[in-house]
Amino acid sequence: MSINRVFVTGNLTRDPELRQAGASTVLQCGIAVNDRKRNAQTDQWEDVPNYFDFLVWGARGESLARYLHKGMKVAVAGRLRWSSWQTSEGDKRSKVEIVADDVEFLTPRADQGGGAPAYSGGAPASGGGGASASYEPPSQQAPSVEVLTEDIPF
Repeated sequence: MSINRVFVTGNLTRDPELRQAGASTVLQCGIAVNDRKRNAQTDQWEDVPNYFDFLVWGARGESLARYLHKGMKVAVAGRLRWSSWQTSEGDKRSKVEIVADDVEFLTPRADQGGGAPAYSGGAPASGGGGASASYEPPSQQAPSVEVLTEDIPF
């Protein structure tokens, strides 16, 4: 058995591109994911970016295209897919891309420009047709310590 699952967080490297792929719609975007490496010359830790493309298929991609923009911090969960092709000059090219199942916004609303809702790209709980601009996550308060310790049997 093999498992093909990936979860990355990073910043979008470009605005999303929405295009038709046969009968379906696909959103394509890029994400930069940082690694930490120690610089041998300065003995300091530095961020080293890794760049990946990710795809979101169908209506989910169409919905996300309205809210994603270059520089946004997002979390992407999905699976890896290897693609290869030949250029018009005859050169062979290949890349590994992420086919996203879920995209979570990590940038605070105020930084998203226009107050876009926190929409993960998953199916809406109400069964409706996409993200609602009036969505507010429910507020929850943690119970007091007294409530938590009342039912402990010892």
